[in-house]
Order: sequence, then C-alpha cells, then structure tokens
Amino acid sequence: MDFVNLRKTGDSWEFATEADLEDFVWANLKELFGLIPLKRQYYVKGQICDILALNEQKQLVVLELKNSEDRYIVQQLTRYYDALQEVKPLEDEIDYQQPISLIAIKPSFHKDNFIDKKYHNLSIDFFEFTILAEECNYYFQIRNLDLHNEKVSKIGIPHQDRERNDNIPPPSRGLMNRLAKCSSEQQEEILKIRQKVFSFDKRMEEIASGVSFKYGNGNSKISKFCVEFYFDSKGIPIIFLWLGLKNNSSDHISRARIWTDWQDNALLEGYVPSGIGVKMNLSKKTLSNRVKIMDQIVANKGSKDHKGYKSMNQYHKDRNRIARKLNNSKPLTYEERQLLEIDANEFVHVIGGGRLNTYKFDHYDSLNGLINVALEKWLKRL
Repeated sequence: MDFVNLRKTGDSWEFATEADLEDFVWANLKELFGLIPLKRQYYVKGQICDILALNEQKQLVVLELKNSEDRYIVQQLTRYYDALQEVKPLEDEIDYQQPISLIAIKPSFHKDNFIDKKYHNLSIDFFEFTILAEECNYYFQIRNLDLHNEKVSKIGIPHQDRERNDNIPPPSRGLMNRLAKCSSEQQEEILKIRQKVFSFDKRMEEIASGVSFKYGNGNSKISKFCVEFYFDSKGIPIIFLWLGLKNNSSDHISRARIWTDWQDNALLEGYVPSGIGVKMNLSKKTLSNRVKIMDQIVANKGSKDHKGYKSMNQYHKDRNRIARKLNNSKPLTYEERQLLEIDANEFVHVIGGGRLNTYKFDHYDSLNGLINVALEKWLKRL
C-alpha cells in the first residue's frame, strides 16, 4: 500500500475509516494471518462479507472488521457462515469439506461479544488490534485474545501525511445543502469518499457548479478529474468516476456512471461524457418498471391475459438485447442485471419458445476499490 489514512483521537491513533482498516488488512493478509486474499465485500444471499480468504489447504476464512467497539459482530459472522454454507460459492477455489473459519477483528471487544461467543456453537477467533506510534513510525499490533495476550503480529503502517489530512477543507454550504436531502447512509459514504479523495494528493480541489461537485487539479481546459457527485432533479446523488473504457479494461479514460447500494457494492453502468445521462436514466426507469411487472408475472406463474403476452414478448426482446451487451463484455446497468436474473422458464409456454438461459450475478465491484482505481489513474494522467 502507498499509504493509510490515520487520525488522532486523544492520545491514541485509529484508522480514519473502516474502509481504511479493511484496505490495510486486505493488503497484509499473508503477513498478519498467513492467508491468501480471495474476495472482499463479497455479496452472498443478502449478506456482505468484509473479507474472504484461504489458507494453504484451501480452507475458507471469513474476516469481519470493525473500526470501533460493536456488540453484534458474532451475529454477523453467524449470518455469513449460514449463507456461505447454503450457497457454497466459488467451489472451484474453496474446499467446503473443511470447516469455515471465522475471525473478528476490532480495536476492543464489548463484554456482550464474549457472552455471545461463550454460548455459541461455532468457533470464532477474536483478534484485538492497536495502532502504536513510535517517534515518526506507526505500527499495527494484533493479538489473538484466546492465546493469553500473545502478540500475533506487529507490522509497519505506511501512514498518510498528517498535515495534509488536517488541511482538508470542510464541505461547502452547497454540498451540505445537497446532503441534507440524502439518507444517512448516502451522507456518510459521500463524506467518507470526499475525505479519501482530499487525503490522496495535496493538489486535489473541489469544483462546485450547481448540482455537481467534481474533484481534480483545478478547473481549466487541461484539468484532470477523478470523482464527481451529481445530484439529480429529485436530489438523489449519483457517483461518476473517471475510469478505463471497455468496462475499465482499457487505458483510455472516460467518465463512468456508478451504481451503488451505499454499502460498498458497486457497478460500472456505462460512460456519460457530461450531465447525468438522460438516455441511461430513462432506460433504467423503464427497465425497473418492467422488472416489477415480470416479478408479478413470475409470482402468478404466468399470465394469460393480453398484458401478460405483451410483457413476455417485451421481456424476450430486452433479454436478447442485454445478453448481446453481456456477450460483448459491455457494462450492464443494475436494472439490466435484474432483468436477466428473472427466471421465466416455468411459464415460457404462455407465448411459446424453448428454455431461456438463466443468468446469475453474484459478484459486485467494491465502490472503495473503484475509487482507488480512479485515484491511481488520475495520478498517472497528471
């Protein structure tokens, strides 16, 4: 890692955000635990696992991280365990004949955590970490609480320049007015991203223009941007990132519209040179309505009225168009994914035709990871 954002609280130090803690542990899984990184922010059956990793015997290890005290981490790990056991994703990489190992990592554990663990059937390891400041150096010290305070590991932290962090400008009145209409999850994530962007490089500036807040090195014709928050007519925030074309596989950069659930799951939906993407917005709205209609038809095991016939025919047309995009490795919007995931095979006989291909999208990008990529590409372009 190039750096980690730290902040001082009283006489001690902590990671600036939980995302910074996750970045650090993910980058140092081998040194801290002897583990091989597999997936992060992995979505399975309605649950989002912080980190999935493997040991050398292909045993699955689930790590849940908290940047502060939390009373419900045992329950979270239990839900992850249940979802993974039921779905058994990534079977080519994981040996499910071995028990799934569960690890909780926090700066301190609430007494309720120990009570939950004491009467729990699953084996869960509690790891407590501390950030040590020694002269100009910082260290991550972690220990397994079941091993009588034995020090497990102590490694250096490549910390971000503290003076730069202290000089981050407060959000403008315009941005705060926009955020006031957002949900608490959206507010928290946008401010966290803003903090990360400003901490990345001292040349970073915020350029506000009505409904848009862009971040880059100035506002001239030769300026380069990396992140933008755009608020639509209803005040809903949309994130744009400057990423590679061809679904982020190309070195050529363009402004990409990002879907997110504001819990780090994200998708690159397509490229919009300017504005909000009126055509994309209209398509997303239309497909969202069609998904609702098809879900209703699925629930009713097919519909034989005129509306049912019409919807099924439109469904086939939409599927064929979206499948062509998928086969050509073009980005799909969230609603296009939803439509492809609908299984209409039980009632396809209503309008005739053979069986349909079934699509399932378990993988989402990490919003934090996409922002890291946008920042790195921005730096290379300067």
